[in-house]
Amino acid sequence: MVHGRVSRLSVHDVRFPTSLGGHGSDAMHTDPDYSAAYVVLETDAEDGLKGYGITFTLGRGTEVVVCAVNALAPHVLNKALGDIVGDFRGFYRQLTSDGQLRWIGPEKGVVHLATAAVLNAVWDLWAKQEGKPLWKLLVDMDPRTLVSCIDFRYITDVLTEEEACEILRQSQVGKKEREEQMLAHGYPAYTTSCAWLGYPDATLKELCSEALKDGWTRFKVKVGADLQDDIRRCRLIRNMIGPEKTLMMDANQRWDVPEAVEWMTKLAEFKPLWIEEPTSPDDILGHAAISKALAPLGIGVATGEQCHNRVIFKQLLQAKALKFLQIDSCRLGSVNENLSVLLMAKKFEIPVCPHAGGVGLCELVQHLIMFDFISVSASLQDRMCEYVDHLHEHFKYPVLIREASYMPPKDAGYSTEMKEDSVKRHRYPDGEVWKKLLTAQGN
Repeated sequence: MVHGRVSRLSVHDVRFPTSLGGHGSDAMHTDPDYSAAYVVLETDAEDGLKGYGITFTLGRGTEVVVCAVNALAPHVLNKALGDIVGDFRGFYRQLTSDGQLRWIGPEKGVVHLATAAVLNAVWDLWAKQEGKPLWKLLVDMDPRTLVSCIDFRYITDVLTEEEACEILRQSQVGKKEREEQMLAHGYPAYTTSCAWLGYPDATLKELCSEALKDGWTRFKVKVGADLQDDIRRCRLIRNMIGPEKTLMMDANQRWDVPEAVEWMTKLAEFKPLWIEEPTSPDDILGHAAISKALAPLGIGVATGEQCHNRVIFKQLLQAKALKFLQIDSCRLGSVNENLSVLLMAKKFEIPVCPHAGGVGLCELVQHLIMFDFISVSASLQDRMCEYVDHLHEHFKYPVLIREASYMPPKDAGYSTEMKEDSVKRHRYPDGEVWKKLLTAQGN
C-alpha cells in the first residue's frame, strides 16, 4: 500500500574518474568521467523507506543537472506518494510543463535529465513500498493502470491510449510462461566492455579473450575516429571472435550522413549487425537515408541513447529510420516515457535493444527490458541488452549476469540505490577520491 508524504529531496554530484583508464571512451567522448546526479527522496512514513534516482552524466555538467533537480524539487516536496502515483500522468506533466522551467527544455536537455532522476526515485520508492522489484511491479499492473502512467501528448497520431491498452491486453497470452522463462534463463546481453576506443590493442585482446571464456557471443566495438584504425581494430576483433559471433559497431554521432554511408561501406566486410548512432541524434531524415543506403549491405541502423523524448522516437519509427531501437533509462523521462516508446516500438515491430553502461544504467534498464519481453513484445528475436562491466560494485543491488544474460532482480525497488560509502567518497568536489585527485592536479 502506497503511503507517506515526501518530506525531503536531496541531490548529490557523484563522479567516478573513469577517464584515467580510458573506460567509456569513444569517437566523440574521449575522456568521460562516468557520473550521476543522485537523488534521494525521503517521506514521513514510519517504514523509513527512501527512493533513489539517478541520471547519467560524463563529469563536467553534472553540477548543472543538480541545479535543475533542485529547481524541480517544489513539485515533489510535501506531496503524498499516493497522490503522485494515483495520477502519475498528471504528475509527469506537472514536472515537464512547469511554465518557466519548460523554456529550457521542453522535455529535452538538462531539465529532462533532472526530471528522469526525480521520477526514477519516485518509481524506486513506489516499488519498495509494494515490496517488488520494479519489473515485477510493472508486470503485475493491469493494462489500464499502466497506461495511466503515460503522457500521450504529441504521440496520439501514432499511438492512442486505447491502442496501448489493446497491445498490453493481447500480450497477456503467455505472460506467465515468459516470466518463468526470464526467472530461469534471464535476458540476453551483449558486451561493450572489450573495445572502448581509448584501449590499446593488448587490452582489447585480453578483454576479448576473457569475454569469450565467460560465454559472451555478442560484441560491440567503437568506431568513427580514424578509418584505417577502425579497419585494423574491427579485423582484430572479428578474427578473435570468429565469423559466427555477432558484432555491432558504434560511431557515437561522429559522422555526417554521406560520410556514414561511405565509412560503413568500407567496414561492411566485418559483417556488423548494426551501426549505432552514425550521425546527429536529432537527424531523423539523416538516419532514414543511412538506413536505406546500408540495408543492401545487411547493416541495420540503431539509435536512441541520446534521443530527447518520445516525439523523436515517434518520428524515427515513422520515417523507417532504424532497425533497432535503443531506449535509455535516464535520458527519457523515466519509466513513464520509456513505456510509451516500448509500446510504439511494438506497434512498428521494431526490436528494442536498450542502451546501458555508465553509472547504474545496466541496473535500471534491465527492469524495463524484462517488462518489455513479458508484457509487451513477447519476443527475443533480434533483441539484446547492452552490458558494460564498470562500477557495479558501487550499487547496493548490482546486476547479476549469468551465461551472458541479465538475471531478473529480486530485491524490491528500481536497483538505483548506491552504497553510502561510495557516494561519500566520490562526491564532487569534496569526496575523498576527488580531494586527492584535484590536489594532485594542482586544482
